Amino acid sequence: MRELTIDTADELGTHPIIRWAAQGFAPGIRAFTLDGAVAVASPAISGRDRLAVHGPAEPAVRLVRAALREVGPGYRPIGESDLLATLVAGIPGLHLAPPFYWMDLDGPALDTSPLAHWLTPEELPEAAALLDHAFPDSHAHPLRPGARAWAGVRDETGRLTALAADAWSAPDLGLLAGVTAHPAHGRGRGHAEAACRLVLATLLHRCGRAGLMVAGDNASALRLYERIGLRRRTVAAARVSGASA
Repeated sequence: MRELTIDTADELGTHPIIRWAAQGFAPGIRAFTLDGAVAVASPAISGRDRLAVHGPAEPAVRLVRAALREVGPGYRPIGESDLLATLVAGIPGLHLAPPFYWMDLDGPALDTSPLAHWLTPEELPEAAALLDHAFPDSHAHPLRPGARAWAGVRDETGRLTALAADAWSAPDLGLLAGVTAHPAHGRGRGHAEAACRLVLATLLHRCGRAGLMVAGDNASALRLYERIGLRRRTVAAARVSGASA
């Protein structure tokens, strides 16, 4: 196993999850390669210490074994679902979580809606209350580290009805997170889509590519993201037995 640095970052390749996890080699990021496989250990990214992995299956198994010894068992491997299944089969004590989707989009521009605006610091407590009510499991949260900015939509009464965040974005791949709509006043009105479009358009302009993660059983979110133009790939995560949840 050989450790990569910013000077050898080209060896990371172009896989979107790897590029996202690398975070432009921000402080604390470590990356490794072995016989064509790559792994990036990224602390506290999207609510977890994650070990993004990509490449040929057999060297990836050896690489993840070595990388977990180096960075610690609390890091959760994440990557394409078939590769994660191979890792779990080849590494004792590694257990697979339910599959989900990574979705991404590239391009120079995306249409936006005048409904959405960027929230001011004064609006963030209200955004936090909406998220706690409608999406309490969100890793992105207005009152916690991770999000660069929040977009929101208000209805005709002035009530905040939908949110989306630019969170844990890498220089060359921005991440959309924290997407939610008020269950009584925001859903079915295009408010979440408007917030998403504002964030995604900004990410595409700044980074050239944008991505997100979504649960495999969230049919309404999948329809929304595919309507916007994001493409899906099935991914999975795993964790070591006994490691903190």
